[in-house]
Amino acid sequence: MSELLLDMRLRGVQYRRIEMTPPFGLSFGTEPGRAQFHFVAAGTVFLRDPTGDIHDLAPGTAIFLPHGGAHQVLSAADLPARDIGSFEAVPVCESLCDISACASAPGCPDNAIIFSSCMEFELGGMQSLVLLMPAIMLVGTLSDRHPEILAILKAMESEVCGRRVGFAGILARLADVVSAIIVRSWVECGCNGASGLVDALRDPRLARAIAALHRDPGRAWTVATLASEAGCSRSVFAERFQSLTGLPPLRYVAELRMRLAAQWIGNARMPIETVAGSLGYASQAAFSRAFKRVTGRSPGVARLSSGAADRRVPQGAE
Repeated sequence: MSELLLDMRLRGVQYRRIEMTPPFGLSFGTEPGRAQFHFVAAGTVFLRDPTGDIHDLAPGTAIFLPHGGAHQVLSAADLPARDIGSFEAVPVCESLCDISACASAPGCPDNAIIFSSCMEFELGGMQSLVLLMPAIMLVGTLSDRHPEILAILKAMESEVCGRRVGFAGILARLADVVSAIIVRSWVECGCNGASGLVDALRDPRLARAIAALHRDPGRAWTVATLASEAGCSRSVFAERFQSLTGLPPLRYVAELRMRLAAQWIGNARMPIETVAGSLGYASQAAFSRAFKRVTGRSPGVARLSSGAADRRVPQGAE
């Protein structure tokens, strides 16, 4: 699992430093596929999650929403919320804006200070694991098992409140590290009993085959070669693999390749011909047919869609 999680990427779409005087309510409505991270540097606030449940966020609390979704950050649990995009956002740098609605001077002890980011959350070939994650992942549940995270949160508090030179870049990197630790801890704790792919990764034989496949997705894989990696017969491997993952082995291979292809084409902006060769296709035409069969769209459309999505994110928006 550690090897497979090497592909984890948290690419910041928009970072915000928010300072508010209570009472306040902030509504966030992230687009599908974008995760949300909040860190409370000062003040006690509440989070109303996409299901309507309320979470008390004390100072020093970080929270990760891997699926995003509409939610609210409030100074009191029963307050209405105003869309975060309706507040004036002052650009600090290319990726960070400052939102302030203070009844008194900024820095007043009564104010709440929050660092928030909306990000692309990718696990490479393991993207299907994201679907198994809970809607809310709180860092408070990790501090006993991972005391080292407290020092990172303390550094975040200092950067958010101090606003020293270069604090925007440092905060972005610290937020990525905290989010990665949250995801790693979820994996180490058994993924909250999630089944399917996680069960396959717990099976030593299947795990060997899956790891080999993820290391070299462009190899000419067959059920026989995968079974050889697992150290069992083709029939036993195929039956066990499908019973745990719900997919025949070669269907899993095809979907893994197309998940990687979509990320390489859309985010890494790799040439389609290069992606096709890296994933073992003899021609760009063969790759394009396979891509459309699995994803329902052509590689060119996928590239254009990704570019349009990037252009739709203005400064200070979701």
